[in-house]
This record gives sequence, structure tokens and C-alpha cells, in this order.
Amino acid sequence: MERKLKAAILGGTGMVGQRFISLLETHPWFEVKTIAASPRSAGKTYKEAVGERWKLEKPMPKEVEDMTVLDVSDVKKVAEDVDFCFSAVDMTKDEIRRIEEEYAKAETPVVSNNSAHRWTQDVPMLIPEINPEHADIIEYQKKRLGTRNGFIAVKPNCSIQAYAPAVSIWKEWEPQRLVVSTYQAISGAGKTFKDWPEMEGNVIPYIGGEEEKSEKEPLKIYGHIDKDAGVIVPAEGPLITSQCIRIPVLNGHTASVFIDFGKKPSKEELIEALISYEGEPQRLKLPSAPKQFIQYLEDDNRPQVTLDVDFERGFGISIGRLREDTLFDYKFVGLAHNTIRGAAGGAVLGAELLTAKGYIRAK
Repeated sequence: MERKLKAAILGGTGMVGQRFISLLETHPWFEVKTIAASPRSAGKTYKEAVGERWKLEKPMPKEVEDMTVLDVSDVKKVAEDVDFCFSAVDMTKDEIRRIEEEYAKAETPVVSNNSAHRWTQDVPMLIPEINPEHADIIEYQKKRLGTRNGFIAVKPNCSIQAYAPAVSIWKEWEPQRLVVSTYQAISGAGKTFKDWPEMEGNVIPYIGGEEEKSEKEPLKIYGHIDKDAGVIVPAEGPLITSQCIRIPVLNGHTASVFIDFGKKPSKEELIEALISYEGEPQRLKLPSAPKQFIQYLEDDNRPQVTLDVDFERGFGISIGRLREDTLFDYKFVGLAHNTIRGAAGGAVLGAELLTAKGYIRAK
């Protein structure tokens, strides 16, 4: 690569935007050129706009402190000096759909953390190790948008990262039914304990919209491209039912999963499939790709957030407690870092895949 690609962060002042900026501080392929946010932040330096709301333990990168924040709605100005953008805007879904399409039509690819376009039929929803072939739908999307280079790609919900990849890796044994309970960290709501002190020592048994995402989004990831219609067709199964619970943990979404198979494998076969799996990011040696995508932990008390959430810099997934069940074939526990693998980091890895495939390039 002759030069680093220039990226804009849309919604750069929020927690996910901050994580994007932190992850890109020393990125070998991408650099933060522009930060855009709401009109109330526009015109301020990034440090002024964020103020006391920097939520990460790692300090704000010096390179962005004095950047002037632009108005995210000024698409022409934001897009003119960047090659692509990451989206973490805090708007209604209709507003997000509209503004992300405006950036795409301005010939500026959008890699989005938001859920607004996850069910747009020609928008790929990527877990790069699992469904990289879905990037091929971009050519159909560009025809619909009337663009040469502009398009939208999204990453899926943060909570499904803890179990959906494992289920995909086990597809040869025909997963049939899943019962999933996710125990989700407060950073998934953009909060820290300083912001949300009432979460300390508390559990909330409801997170709006999460259960539908947990049940439906894996099916799009497991689906296929219908080349005649130019859409991604979701898979018909497995059937998934879920509960999503907010717990007093800062980072890390845990999933407890019960699973039935059409062809019952041995425990040893399931574990070997996980630990030997290598996806396209590993084969391409993408900068953010974990060397080991999924680790299996033998100890009965693993995975644990405090011990395992940062596996492979937060880009890896941890599975443990796989054992036979009395009602289902097996049960297991999964863990993924929700703001790295599940949010900004997953989008960065997706952008790396799209760059390697030639979809994101210098203007």
C-alpha cells in the first residue's frame, strides 16, 4: 500500500467512535483524517467536544486532540478529503439509513457499526472469518445506488459474536435448535460505571431490541447470495430463541448456549473444529486478525471476563464448558469483547477485508 487510507469517523465522540479512534492510532493501513459528530460538537476541537466523556482506559491519542470536529450532516465536506468512513452515529434508524446512503452516494464507502442497514438486502453483514463471500453483494448494491465506489457494509450485533461463529464452524453437523442467553456488559449501552452507577451490583433482565437481533442476525450471516435477485437470502435455520440480560460488567458479552444437531458429533470433534479453524482474515494476515480466531478453554470456570475478554487483543473469541446436556445434544459458554470484536474492532477488521478485496481504495 503506497499510503495509508484516510478514514472519517462518523459519530466520533461516542464510546464506539472513541474505540475506533483508539484502534486506528497505530494502524498500518488506515489513519483518522476527519472526525464528524452532531452540530453541537461541530467546530470544536475533538478534545473540547469530548470533554470529560472520554470513556476508555487508554488515553486519547494526541494526534486527534486538536482536530476540528465537522458536522456529520455536511456530507460533502466530510467526504471530500477521505477515502472511506466508519459510522457510529447516534441517530434514529431512519436518519442513519439516510445519511449512510448519502455518504455511499458521495462515493465514500461506509463501514458501519450501526444496525440500521443490517436488513437491507444488498448490504453485507460481515463476520470476516465466517462469511467473507458476502462482500460480493457490494457489486449489486453499487448498481442500485448508482455508484462506482460507494457502498455500505455493516457488522452484526455485538452479542452474537460469542456464539454465532462457533455454530457456523459446526455447520457440517447441521445445527437445528439453539437456546441462547446473553449476559451483556454495560459498555454495550455506551456506558461506564461512572455514567451508570445504578448498574453496580444490579442485573436488568431486558435490553430493548437485542433478543430479535440475537435470533435473526445469525441467519443472514449463514445465508447466501441470490445472484439473480441481487440480494442476500437468510438461512432458514437453525431455529434460535434467546434472552438478553444486562449485567454489572464493563466489557465482555457472555453467552450460555444449548444446541441440537441433525448429525450428533463427538465433543472432541466440536473442539477440534473450533481450534483448527482458520478464516480468510488469518489466511490474508490482515493487520487486526487474531492469529487464533477461537480458543477452547478446558477449565470448568472459563471463560471468565477478567481472564479472557482481551484474548488476541479483544479480537478473539473464547469458548468453554462444552458438555452433553439432558435435553439438548450439547451446551457451552462463549465470550467476546463487545466493543472490540463486537463493535469497532469488528468493523476495522471488516474494512481490512474489504480493502484486501479491492472494495475500499484510495480515491
